[in-house]
Amino acid sequence: MRTKYAIRRLVEKALDIKKLTPEIENEINSELTENGYISDVDYEALELLMAEMDAGRVKLVPSWGY
Repeated sequence: MRTKYAIRRLVEKALDIKKLTPEIENEINSELTENGYISDVDYEALELLMAEMDAGRVKLVPSWGY
């Protein structure tokens, strides 16, 4: 993806569709692995995603389930 705040954009996508798909999760992991660090903006986005998942507003989709 290689854009500024790529993780935030991926989180926005998950929030829009209310699902964390395996593709989005893999892209987030790839960004984290390639960069080796996380910006404050991306960190806050991941915190929001986790909070939305904990509240049941975003569902984790298994790789075989969509």
